[in-house]
Amino acid sequence: PKSTLLMLNDPPIANGMTGVMSTMPRALATGAAAASIRRGTTGRLAAACRGPGQSVAAVAASSPPTDGSRTGWDASALQAALWAVAAARAAALRGRARGTLSAGRRAAIGSSGATRRGSWGRHLTSSSGSNGFGCSRHLTAAAAVVGPSTATVLEAPKPVWSLRMHSLARESLLARFQEAAPGAAKAVLFFAGGSDLVRHETDHEDIFRQESTFQYLFGVREPGFLGAIDTETGAATLFAPRLPEEYALWLGEIRGREQIRETHGVDEVVYADEVADWFKKKAPERVHVVRGVNSDSGREAKPADFPGLREDFTVDEELLHGLVAECRCRKNDEELKLLRQVNRISSDAHIEMMRQTRPGLVEFQLESVFSYSCHFNGGCRLLSYTPIAASGPNAAVLHYGHAGAPNDRRIEDGDMILCDMGAELYCYASDITNSFPANGKFTPDQRLIFETVAAMQFAVLAAMRPGVNWVDMHDLSYRVMCERLLEAGLLVGDVESMMAANVGGVLMPHGLGHMLGIDTHDIGGYPRGAKRDTRDGYKSLRAQRKLEAGMVLTVEPGIYFTAFALRRARDDPELSKFFNWSRIEDFTNFGGVRLEDNVLVTEDGIENFTVAPRTVAEVEAVMRGEIADSLELQTWRQEAVGEVATAAAALAAEAE
Repeated sequence: PKSTLLMLNDPPIANGMTGVMSTMPRALATGAAAASIRRGTTGRLAAACRGPGQSVAAVAASSPPTDGSRTGWDASALQAALWAVAAARAAALRGRARGTLSAGRRAAIGSSGATRRGSWGRHLTSSSGSNGFGCSRHLTAAAAVVGPSTATVLEAPKPVWSLRMHSLARESLLARFQEAAPGAAKAVLFFAGGSDLVRHETDHEDIFRQESTFQYLFGVREPGFLGAIDTETGAATLFAPRLPEEYALWLGEIRGREQIRETHGVDEVVYADEVADWFKKKAPERVHVVRGVNSDSGREAKPADFPGLREDFTVDEELLHGLVAECRCRKNDEELKLLRQVNRISSDAHIEMMRQTRPGLVEFQLESVFSYSCHFNGGCRLLSYTPIAASGPNAAVLHYGHAGAPNDRRIEDGDMILCDMGAELYCYASDITNSFPANGKFTPDQRLIFETVAAMQFAVLAAMRPGVNWVDMHDLSYRVMCERLLEAGLLVGDVESMMAANVGGVLMPHGLGHMLGIDTHDIGGYPRGAKRDTRDGYKSLRAQRKLEAGMVLTVEPGIYFTAFALRRARDDPELSKFFNWSRIEDFTNFGGVRLEDNVLVTEDGIENFTVAPRTVAEVEAVMRGEIADSLELQTWRQEAVGEVATAAAALAAEAE
């Protein structure tokens, strides 16, 4: 919702904080930093209020009042809101619930006889009726789990999923089909679900994960299905495998056709061995199947088929692939609910992993903490991709964690750590990267690189909106990098010449980000006709198009001191002249830093789904144990807002 002011993703609390925002001084209602807050974007308040190397007072002074608007701060409203956030935070800690606390779950907690109120509950019960936020029931319910010794353990959150998500997807595809082929002949859109996978020649079955487009349209969890959509009526049909009765011994109850139809909200279910007869009765003039090359993998999508399809019917393999890509890269409201939820689960798991990090651990122990947290607290059986838990020089390896380097280095004191990990929920992905010092305290050089990457990310987040070209955002990240490293003495020369020589491609040889959804590298990044750039860094861009509302992308700038890339730059006279090599040598075993958030493009800006530490102060607070999860991080940021508002009000008073 638009009320995600101050990065509070829980709507009851966010709605309350809207009241606090209305009392903010004019000093915070002007300027670029305030614009980020007014748009309701999440995950970037700390950067807006405290940019790298910038003090609270400096930010407040940079946005003086411009008219006679109020400059006071409603302290009682702020205090009441902080009570609400802190109570929800305590509930999350006590219950070990790392997902978003919904109103329903709070109500269930409040009615539980196994809980009791402590001092928090007494205070909130006495004051919540007058706070003006209309959310007293949420405050009381959240406070109910704070009492000592007998707290209730909250159940893992259920996915915020509905059949409507898939019906909306089918409607979107039909609309695009009718737009692309107006007056088309009677047709059927035909899709193949995924098949069982076994390990090499054995009978060991890997955990099945549905083919992505089939998941998008139908939401079927099991293998062996086919699906069809009638373009005239919009009716959806599933073709289910006919399983022998004795399979019930191994798989449990075998669902019948009516059960399958009700479960998936389709119009009809037919057994897959009857698919040919169904098509003969339907007698479509054309059958459209998905065939095309994935722009990220270079692999071809497998079209749906059955014996006799191409002999008996006219089959089109050209149209559907591009239409599906354009649909999937614009998320419907139900998809966005899932993406928010899996981001919260992953954000909390990242914070928990950071809290448990210390020198002497092995990288895979960080991976295990993340995986456990996502599964236990969020119900995420699968991760979106192979986790990267890279310490020291390994952090310069972009896809570290593969089979040949399985996160197995022992972490040393003084290492910088880069963890790129994301959970998958109901096949929807998150993709988050955090970077932090192993011992919890930044060295000057670590701080320099971290804050440079944070500035790169913040500049992009502040510029993103519909109509912006993604390649221009990549340019922007490189420009900020060059400006800051020039100021710090790692680069020499002028920024325009650096941009022309593509110095950024040496230190950030990957793309700025990619589409995100059912796949980590979701389709739709390269619309028909888009051509890939050949320059370092640019050639790795997984999206090359203008942004539109409804698109979800990762924003993941980084800086890496990779021996191969630096050696090649040093041997190139057109690049070598821009580097202060004596200073670069100080970073020989540094590794790298990457910060990655998952961001929705909205009608007037963005919504950042990721809640992760993005300033030095936030990272060190997490590592000290002062911030336990994303709710606590949001509370910590709210306190920073209070400091900024107080400083701004004081400056305004002095001006008067």
